Amino acid sequence: MAVRLTYEEGTIRVDASGRVGDGDATGDGTDAGGSTSTDDIDDRLPPLPGVEFDPRTGTGRAPAYRYAAIRRALEIAGVSVDDHVLDASDRAAADADLAAGLATDYDLREYQADALAAWREADDRGVLELPTGAGKTVIAIRAMVELGVPTLVVVPTVDLLDQWQRELDREFGVPIGRFGGGEQRREAITVSTYDSAYLKADGVGDAFEFVVFDEVHHLGGEGYRDVARLLAAPARLGLTATFERPDGAHETVAELVGDRVYALDVDDLAGDHLAPYDIRRIEVELTPDERERYEAKQGTFVEYVRDAGITFTSGSDYRELVKRSGNDPAAREALLAKQDAREIMMNASRKVDRLEGILDRHREDRVIVFTAHTDLVYRLSERFLLPAITAETGAKERREILERFRDGTYGRVVAANVLDEGVDVPDANVAVVLSGSGSEREFTQRLGRVLRPKDDGGRATLYEVVSAETAEERVASRRR
Repeated sequence: MAVRLTYEEGTIRVDASGRVGDGDATGDGTDAGGSTSTDDIDDRLPPLPGVEFDPRTGTGRAPAYRYAAIRRALEIAGVSVDDHVLDASDRAAADADLAAGLATDYDLREYQADALAAWREADDRGVLELPTGAGKTVIAIRAMVELGVPTLVVVPTVDLLDQWQRELDREFGVPIGRFGGGEQRREAITVSTYDSAYLKADGVGDAFEFVVFDEVHHLGGEGYRDVARLLAAPARLGLTATFERPDGAHETVAELVGDRVYALDVDDLAGDHLAPYDIRRIEVELTPDERERYEAKQGTFVEYVRDAGITFTSGSDYRELVKRSGNDPAAREALLAKQDAREIMMNASRKVDRLEGILDRHREDRVIVFTAHTDLVYRLSERFLLPAITAETGAKERREILERFRDGTYGRVVAANVLDEGVDVPDANVAVVLSGSGSEREFTQRLGRVLRPKDDGGRATLYEVVSAETAEERVASRRR
């Protein structure tokens, strides 16, 4: 008996010789309870992960990401496999020609080599969790060289798309394809945004044997999960500085890409491969007017969730509150009150006063100021004459600001969220977090922006300015 595997629009078709292997289905493929099983395909087959009977074709079918597991199960059972999943006639390039064009001059550091080895030992599947600046891209490029197969690199932003394309153009002697930023050109090595990959995955899912997901935590988003589901690529590498998500969606990422196979945090590398650093938390008092407004708004929120029995022990509790706000005026009032309280504590006027002292103390340093709100960015930009970057800043203007920061024309910039990830940020040695979500991921990403090793061997400093006796202070205390 032989089993034929083919790729069809984001699925793997399992066509077994025998009772239904020639497409001549002998029934509707369901038992009395209406469920399907491998027996509906061929009773001589072993259990195949994710495979269900498709009555339209009389064959089995599974999401494409199950391809590697299906192959493994068939091989373990000693079943002959006629595999046509990755041999599409319009393949971008022959593997032999591709491998000849893939080479790199990068010498991996010891921890990078250990990370790559851990991934290879996990059957070329899994997530590497390393801090910003630790060289995750270098590891991925080395993996591409070792495998020598068509590869898709998926990234969250156009800035990262440009960055990866430049890096791959510099390293490899093959054309680099691109999905996103106004281009749709496929090559054996292709870089794509998550958005473009979502639109194209079912059409190119058999064209790549290896997929790299940069900032892989984005795959936890409901829509982006389909990117990984529709690709057949058996080799999968996830890169991130912060794997776990508060909503638990990292478990879905592990299913689609593989478990976390290697992890280091900032302290593991600081002083050797990253700059040594200091974190200084500064607490400021709300003004009497801010305190009165904060307590009133926070009280409205706390009273509602207490009466409603919402404990926020999981991410689903907050989603439940949002759902209630659609038809419960009290729930909507509570959400709006929470938002108002958050804006009061994050935009506290005395934070701006403390920032003035920090900027004065570090007038010779390269400083990035992070905030959560665009309005505050513009206030700070006007008061301290700081170049500002927000979601409203055009791509050309943002590149110019960062380039001037890189060459020393600007010594400081202020940004609202947009520099947290997905942007090639020039070296800085001082970060000031004036307001933020308080999440572990955001904090780690912002710290990573100042941790690249310094030419003079100097230390990096991150200031975290929080409003005393507020939710912001409590979150910061728990994280520390």
